[in-house]
Amino acid sequence: MPLERLAAAWRESYVTDVAHHGGAANGVCVFCRLADLEVSVESGVIARGDSCFVILNAFPYGSGHLLVLPRRHEGELSNLSESEFGELFVMIRRTTAAVERAYGADGMNIGFNLGSAAGAGIPQHLHAHVLPRWAGDTNFMSSIGETRVLPESLERTWQKIRAAWL
Repeated sequence: MPLERLAAAWRESYVTDVAHHGGAANGVCVFCRLADLEVSVESGVIARGDSCFVILNAFPYGSGHLLVLPRRHEGELSNLSESEFGELFVMIRRTTAAVERAYGADGMNIGFNLGSAAGAGIPQHLHAHVLPRWAGDTNFMSSIGETRVLPESLERTWQKIRAAWL
């Protein structure tokens, strides 16, 4: 069966950025650029702590896909300080709870892709993915059509998560 193509021009900037700069533009990591921005729908920052923050995934696998990451530019989980490590996992827990409240999903994927061989798009700045899942969310489009349909804008995702954040 031949692979069908679906135009996704909105991904061009992501693919170009990662391929040429490893997620950095003008020598600055995309996550580091977001690390000090205010919580707002424009920035995509959902919440922040002393050493970690939560953002929308600008190129989500599905609605409600968030990233939790340290503010400090670090690619290795083992190189985080004890306080960074602790806050990172507290933020993952808080993010998971907010996603559950906002979406009422049947399940949740939570994980890290550490290193480019593991699938990390930006391996120089580690980040955890938090992604709600539903029974039956793998349908014809993803199973046969190899395409994801996102029924929600990033702005709406931000609004839902912020409303559910405690």
